Amino acid sequence: MTTSAAAPATIDFERPDSELVRRLAQLPAANIGDAVDRLGVADSAIQAIWPGATLAGPAFTVWTRPGDNQGIHEALKLVQPGDVIVVAGGADVSRALLGELIGERSINLGVAGFALDGAARDAEALADIGMPVFARTTTPAGPYKHGPFRLGTAIAFGGVPVLPGDIIIGDSDGVVVIPREQAAEVADAAEAVFADESQRRRAIVAARQQ
Repeated sequence: MTTSAAAPATIDFERPDSELVRRLAQLPAANIGDAVDRLGVADSAIQAIWPGATLAGPAFTVWTRPGDNQGIHEALKLVQPGDVIVVAGGADVSRALLGELIGERSINLGVAGFALDGAARDAEALADIGMPVFARTTTPAGPYKHGPFRLGTAIAFGGVPVLPGDIIIGDSDGVVVIPREQAAEVADAAEAVFADESQRRRAIVAARQQ
């Protein structure tokens, strides 16, 4: 864990197997939400800020003062390719925690996306560069940069606990959090839900064609 007073060279936490992330990334968030008994689904106000954005990757956690993005800047010095930066921003929507400039830096670092319990801006520009961002809303108002913040610690995100290394999945329905140690079990269960729903859809289509 780090604060605004001292930033270590690295933050170590166990990340999930990449194959598990790939499996979960292929499934709808709704099916995964069913597989975790709806307990891992973040507040429905947190949505993709541009159409078609999706998230899949281990959580790199940031806990910041509302409306302040100093912690995000520090996280970008420590994040690993494929990570999703998950920000506990106090659900504040008065200031955007990030925009195009942070998006550009993050693309170059291989960041898989952002999940913000707060606001963002530059939605069209972020869509143009393909940086997935999920947030409560957009606003043109920029952030403060004073801190304090915490990195790599347990956070509350949209009413859901998130630990570093938990898997974050986001699509057009919203964001779901999968505890890292339960990822294999959840992937199996969500795939079963998806297969069952797919079979039901095929049966409905077949019935209509008769």
